[in-house]
Amino acid sequence: MSRPLRLAVIGATGRMGRALLDLLKDDARFELAVALAASSRLGEPVYAGEDGLRFTREWPAAAPEVAIDFSGPAGLGAALAHCRAHRIALVTGTTGLDQALQQQLDEAARDIPLLRAANFSLGVAVLRRLVRQAAAALPDWDLDILEAHHNRKVDAPSGTALALGEAAAAGRGVSLADGAVYAREGTTGPRQHGSIGFAVVRGGDIVGEHEVWVIGPGERVELNHRATDRSIFARGAIEAAHWLAGRAPGAYDLDAMLADRLGSPT
Repeated sequence: MSRPLRLAVIGATGRMGRALLDLLKDDARFELAVALAASSRLGEPVYAGEDGLRFTREWPAAAPEVAIDFSGPAGLGAALAHCRAHRIALVTGTTGLDQALQQQLDEAARDIPLLRAANFSLGVAVLRRLVRQAAAALPDWDLDILEAHHNRKVDAPSGTALALGEAAAAGRGVSLADGAVYAREGTTGPRQHGSIGFAVVRGGDIVGEHEVWVIGPGERVELNHRATDRSIFARGAIEAAHWLAGRAPGAYDLDAMLADRLGSPT
């Protein structure tokens, strides 16, 4: 068995950070090198009852091989500079980035392997591939995306629904911006050929549900994914970190990881 990978968790006291730590405790593929945080819990043990790692703002002297970031734009900016300087592979799920930080990420991918995703569910990553293939195979069929989330979610459609729309548009060789329909109300007239529709549900404590309907004359294909446990996102990020470590510098995503597993082009 090969030695464990040294891993840093950035944003370790957040919801995703805690989920990562829970999974990493029993994952023999990794050695947790540092749990970085900016909170009142600095100095506390990472794992209750264990006199080991403590939450800190300081990177260790021995650089980790890979880092997972779920901090925030400010935390990501600082982590990106450190990872780039020390050639640490970086997996990030931080969103809400401004143009300057987007550019920094693009530039960093010249020096380090960098994997970004808005949704680290491996099931959703597979769903995106299937949607792209279905849209390409059935270019004249209508296509709608239905999504449901808890009643506290503030954006609509979800980022995942939009990513599925992008996958469908890519499969058809068009721009989502040119054919997306985000609402239907009143007398709308016949459906525009090639449009990609979105429908949204918000209620209760739904973790996340996404359905894609590809509808033709007399039949339809339904592709769907239902999340029932938020730990799936942490689990996907850990799989991404294990896959990314040791790769050549460049910009990667979950689709690249799946393609590598399948031995096929993205």
